Amino acid sequence: MARHNIVFGRDQAVQGQNYSAPQFGQSQSGPAQGTQWSQGFDQQSPDNLEAMYSRPAATGHDTGRMTMRDALNAITATLGLIVVVGFAVGITPKLLGAVAGPEGQQLGTLVAGGALVVGLIGGLVMAMVNIFKKQPSAIAVLAYAVFEGLLLGGISGIMELAYPGIALQAVLGTLAVAGTVLVLFRVGVLRTSPKLTKIVSVAMVAYLIFGVVNIGYLLMTGQSLRNGLIGLIIGGLAVVMASYCLVMDFEDVQRAANSGAPRNYAWRCAFGLAATMVWLYIEILRILAILRGD
Repeated sequence: MARHNIVFGRDQAVQGQNYSAPQFGQSQSGPAQGTQWSQGFDQQSPDNLEAMYSRPAATGHDTGRMTMRDALNAITATLGLIVVVGFAVGITPKLLGAVAGPEGQQLGTLVAGGALVVGLIGGLVMAMVNIFKKQPSAIAVLAYAVFEGLLLGGISGIMELAYPGIALQAVLGTLAVAGTVLVLFRVGVLRTSPKLTKIVSVAMVAYLIFGVVNIGYLLMTGQSLRNGLIGLIIGGLAVVMASYCLVMDFEDVQRAANSGAPRNYAWRCAFGLAATMVWLYIEILRILAILRGD
């Protein structure tokens, strides 16, 4: 295929290489055991042979290979944890405000701000851990999901005070974009290509450089370059890039399942898709803030 998501770039599972997973009834101890089993095959009694042939066909679970169900389970758990943590943090300012008035709302805002900082730092650390970890880890991916939930919850809670209802609008917008991309991918309309991937890669580098410049400008002047029409244009381009990354994520999940990757690679797929979804949500939240701020 055209390109692999950076999360999967070093994995054989998504590079079209087939794994020699053990067959049903055979362990991973090596060829010697398989040879011994085959040598003893002729010594089996007719009753044993009949029992063997009556066994159900080996499934992905039996052979230790990743299936689409494994990927969906890992993705659901990861995204679900982000949503649960994010909702709990995001509702804190309004909840405390309803209980204790302005002082409670101020305390809730401090909690949301602290969660944002912790989630930002922890999310970056766990992202690096998951990217460079040789073997996927469910614990590492779920830890990343917790930090991302803190980050998104903190941002959403603070934004909700300025623009009531904006978090729900951003969630619906994110689901609408991701759902549309998934449907178009399933029907074969959206696919990656080498040329388009190079263009998107260059655009993402330019977007990253602009982000660093914007942070420096914000620290020096207290103002952001992502306001008004320029902010809307950049946000729209970011949503397009994130949508293209979703297509790459879907292709990588499909490729890993078809190539017989080990079952734990489902968590690598979940991490890659979650990272893209977080980016997409933040960009849509920014666009809505600009529209409602004008």
